[in-house]
Amino acid sequence: MKKIVIFASGSGTNAQRIAEYFSANDQVALTRVYCNKSDAHVLTRAGYLGIPTMVFDKKDFYEAGVVLQKLLADNPALIVLAGFLWLIPSNILDAFPGRIINIHPALLPKFGGKGMYGSRVHEAVIGSGDKESGISIHYVNERYDEGDIIFQSKCRVIDSDTPDSLAAKIHALEYEHYPKIIARLLGVET
Repeated sequence: MKKIVIFASGSGTNAQRIAEYFSANDQVALTRVYCNKSDAHVLTRAGYLGIPTMVFDKKDFYEAGVVLQKLLADNPALIVLAGFLWLIPSNILDAFPGRIINIHPALLPKFGGKGMYGSRVHEAVIGSGDKESGISIHYVNERYDEGDIIFQSKCRVIDSDTPDSLAAKIHALEYEHYPKIIARLLGVET
């Protein structure tokens, strides 16, 4: 059995999609959702799905090693970031080399970096005049959105797109591709 954990900071739609995708797969278990916001809706979603959670603060994550110790105990084959907004500290990167991935709602290397998340990304894409956007699934390193790209999928940006309409296109790509890429990286059948 390959174990995965998810780190999320927000509503948790990608986390829920991943959990549902693997719910009938006896080769993969989503064993915990880690969250840095005690009021994030992802915690409610995890509760409905019966997935254990861990809520932590900056001290637990960056200084005290509490999150690292829990991760070492969980021993996931893959750590999946799904709307998690903090930079991963070096102690976790060192403990799980090549085993931490993220999804970004644009075609990296454009429109990435600190502060580029959610509607900010879609506003930047539309403001640039680019005619396509998409998703980038990449390995996580010590800098925001600069790890090696694993997979990208594109969608058209049309003149009438708003940040909300573009977000809807991006979410559709995320829900379709992220679980499949996770399965591929784990080497499991879906």
